[in-house]
Amino acid sequence: MKEEVIFNMKIVIRSRMKELRARYDLTQEQLANIVDVRRETIGHIEKNKYNLSLILAYKISKALNSTIEEVFSFEEVT
Repeated sequence: MKEEVIFNMKIVIRSRMKELRARYDLTQEQLANIVDVRRETIGHIEKNKYNLSLILAYKISKALNSTIEEVFSFEEVT
């Protein structure tokens, strides 16, 4: 039996950043400064309008004392 690999799937990244920022009383600006991006980037990620890199996801997760899996979830869209 031959396995078929599908590369044209769409994946949406969901974020709990806003909730976790509130836990640590961090503004978007403060988190942006910690991870070295613009505040607008943090806002776009929170609104699921930005396709972030794995490195940025790691930095954000560490800044929020969480794992990547605790901050972000990945969902296939059909």
